[in-house]
Amino acid sequence: MTDDRSTEHTRLIDARPSRVFDAFRDPEKLARWWGPKGFTSTFETFEFREGGKWKFVLHAPDGKDYPNVNQFVEIVPDRRVRLHHVDGHWFELTMELATEGTGTRVRWRQEFANAAEYEAVKEYVIPANEENLDRLEAVVK
Repeated sequence: MTDDRSTEHTRLIDARPSRVFDAFRDPEKLARWWGPKGFTSTFETFEFREGGKWKFVLHAPDGKDYPNVNQFVEIVPDRRVRLHHVDGHWFELTMELATEGTGTRVRWRQEFANAAEYEAVKEYVIPANEENLDRLEAVVK
């Protein structure tokens, strides 16, 4: 689902919300799944608390590096993580977790500052978000 400045993805993952949340809270696990398929991450700073900074570099399969700086805005254990990407294209990312049956429904919403910002990146953001969820699912299984 998308609109003129955001995209939303959902996935039912066969793991409890606490396990999915832990894959975000634990920087070792997070580094294993964060980013599109084939990318790796090097974390410089990971302050998993409201107001904390997360500074890292995404390494593409072609050798190109993409520095990133995020700030955690809201953290509700086992329910929600909300952050602002403050370097380059500004966006707010919200990952919500809800128990569904024996698993977790993950709602991943990425909202950009305006339609033009989203338009400039949506061709790679939409598939990259699905790849992030694929990788998250593999880590929590």
